[in-house]
Amino acid sequence: MSDENSRPLNNNDDGMQQPEHHHHRHHRRHRGWKIFWSVVGVLVLVALFFAGMAWHNLKSTTDDMYSSAGATKSRDAQKVLDQKKPVSILLLGTDTGALGRDYKGRTDTIMVMTLNPKTKTTTIVSLPRDMKVNLPGYPQYSPAKINAAYTYGGVKESINTIQDHFNIPIDYYVLVNMGGLEKAINQVGGIDVKSPLTFDYEGYHFEKGETYHMNGKKALQFSRMRYDDPDGDYGRQQRQRLVITALLKKSVSYKTVLNRSFLRSVSDNSQTDLTFNDMMQLAQSYRDTNEHIVQDHAQGRGQNEDGQAFEVVPTSEQQRITNLLQNSLKN
Repeated sequence: MSDENSRPLNNNDDGMQQPEHHHHRHHRRHRGWKIFWSVVGVLVLVALFFAGMAWHNLKSTTDDMYSSAGATKSRDAQKVLDQKKPVSILLLGTDTGALGRDYKGRTDTIMVMTLNPKTKTTTIVSLPRDMKVNLPGYPQYSPAKINAAYTYGGVKESINTIQDHFNIPIDYYVLVNMGGLEKAINQVGGIDVKSPLTFDYEGYHFEKGETYHMNGKKALQFSRMRYDDPDGDYGRQQRQRLVITALLKKSVSYKTVLNRSFLRSVSDNSQTDLTFNDMMQLAQSYRDTNEHIVQDHAQGRGQNEDGQAFEVVPTSEQQRITNLLQNSLKN
């Protein structure tokens, strides 16, 4: 047998790899994939952990905030959400140091907000706190100022009064301690607001047309000033809407939802009949409604009756507000 025929085969002779070399490379590739998938698995577990923490934090917060309105709603609010139709929310603001379940003060801020996912529009209408109304549940105290509805009958009477007076449905409510907004604004890193007028208040100076980055204290003073505003309480309402709108825009980010301090400051200073699932539906189906924001107010005139200073909203103005809100709720 010749030497040529007796030589062992190698890669140079027939292009085939030695079996032991193939085994080593296959083993390295297999080990590489195991490491890769192990890293991916760890990342997924970490992501799930933080997602679970965020979910738990949010649910715990909303559970703490929940308080049934007890009002007779003029339509099935849950059905409205399930069908992704325009929804209305009554925003009530108190200006106290604390907000307890049994608090029976007066609401200094009253706004009706509608969210329309089809038109991607949020409409916010302020109602003067001294507006003259009849209280459906307390005819013996009527006529009364609209903020007295909360004093006599809480959220329930506030909802019933507004539904009756403006002929609009109120699907949900949110009651907020305006003083507590200071903490919430600080937790989101402040808000940017353009001042509609020039004024000084409590050591702060604001110039008309200038945009200011405000911390919680500055934003609160900006929204509280009343007597130096040529528009009086209507000017204050406008600045309140600017502050609340800026906070709403800032607080919808994922980073904010994960912020425990922000969630706690909201929970400690708010009550609502929106459940955790309701809020999830709003976050998923109504998140584009802040693309367009419409702001308005019901304009009245001062009038004294039996020693009370009312803001009397004319029938024509009342109808204008009714039309505005009803149109914003059209699907």
